[in-house]
Amino acid sequence: MGTTPSTAPARPKPRVGLRAWMERVLVECERAAAGFESDPVHDLRVALRRCRSLADGLMAMDPDPAWQDMKKAGKRLFQALGDLRDMHVMQEWVEKLGDADDPVAVKLLNHIHAREEQSKQQAFQSLQQFDRKQWRQWSRTLPRRAARVRLGSVVFKHLALEKWMGAYDLHKRAMRTRSQTALHELRIGIKRFRYTVENFLPQQHSAWGDDLKNLQDLLGEVHDLDVLWATAMQIAAFPDLESRNRWRERLGSERSKRVDRYREKTLGKESLWRVWRAELPTGQQQLRAAAMARMRVWASYLDPDFDHSQRVVRLALQLFDGLARAGLLGAGPHHDSRFVLEAAAMLHDVGRAKGEKGHQKDSFKLIRDMAVPAGWTARELGLTAAVARFHRGALPRPRSQPLQRLELPDRKVAAQLSAVLRLANRLDFRNGVQPTLQVETRDRMVTVHVPGYHPLDRAAEDIAAARHLLEIVLRRPVLVKNAPAARS
Repeated sequence: MGTTPSTAPARPKPRVGLRAWMERVLVECERAAAGFESDPVHDLRVALRRCRSLADGLMAMDPDPAWQDMKKAGKRLFQALGDLRDMHVMQEWVEKLGDADDPVAVKLLNHIHAREEQSKQQAFQSLQQFDRKQWRQWSRTLPRRAARVRLGSVVFKHLALEKWMGAYDLHKRAMRTRSQTALHELRIGIKRFRYTVENFLPQQHSAWGDDLKNLQDLLGEVHDLDVLWATAMQIAAFPDLESRNRWRERLGSERSKRVDRYREKTLGKESLWRVWRAELPTGQQQLRAAAMARMRVWASYLDPDFDHSQRVVRLALQLFDGLARAGLLGAGPHHDSRFVLEAAAMLHDVGRAKGEKGHQKDSFKLIRDMAVPAGWTARELGLTAAVARFHRGALPRPRSQPLQRLELPDRKVAAQLSAVLRLANRLDFRNGVQPTLQVETRDRMVTVHVPGYHPLDRAAEDIAAARHLLEIVLRRPVLVKNAPAARS
């Protein structure tokens, strides 16, 4: 259920951050176990929900399975306390809306008290099964992983935008239908957006926090009233038609007030939805940059040598730009080829998280199975996965499964970009030096000048093999030569 109609004394604000909230869960477990009273149960659920929402946001960038394990452990206890919390909330609504001698209120309260005892027993069992030792261990390791992403960064703004988009779609549906289900789902959507902002965007939360909480509370109370009516009908709490009509009118009036207040704040030119959207990434360029930053963080958690991948990004873009200036490569007909190449170069080694052997296939699967980030299309993501797949290993034959997944015009683009990435990957000598490439075309030959290259070095043989695919797609020989220091 949502919020309670009573006004409890304000508790001191807790320390913020994942570590503080995870430690607070353990403290609130002790408080709740003392008697499963309303406030301790509520506070424990708040702490668990905060940890789970933090995990939900960070899982989008850090694929460590410990996030999912922590979230599941918190969810089991959270749900076990849910029925008990519902009884506490329903009791307060009945006491607020009904008189002490009202037979409907009396029957509802008797039902609530009986359910409350059963719920306390279930909550006690779940609390006993909650692995506090494991939780304490997570509270030491997971905050260190979370600290790698700076709060307020464009990465979290992009994540918040996705939550906003999901919640706004639910808002439009709820305003169109006004059904119980649609309003309940809208409350959940706003809650997810609110927690993302609250946990990861401190500047935006200071400006939006009160409004977000107010809207969530309004919709939570609408849900509480719907559940109260359904419960009254289920247990046949109404002795006659007059009492049923009286309660329906009373609950309907309270519900309408809250829906109207929600509409006042979210419709029209001054809609809060517009205010929030204006502060998040907008326009194709901003969206792409934000999505790329988010992918960079994701890759940094998976790729054991992410410095190498970042050098390959720079080399691949230099090579692409040189070939584009020579008129040998250009933008794809349906997307920005350079942008796809940048993403593929940055992500090409994420499969190494699963092992070295055949890791290009794992990279392909990991990229392919990603949720399409805001600002991207599924078509671009599929092309990025295919390019990363062929950065090494087998050549991109027309009948290969990764290419068969692409639309026909994209298959040629995938082969071209794979050729560029394949050579760029080998041109990183992994000696900490970042060369600056120069591309020269003369007499139908492409010459790539690379500072530090020597034809008798061990890397030269790999580079010779890597340029083979580029020669095929360009239909001309490619020569790699040393560039004098002054030239570079």
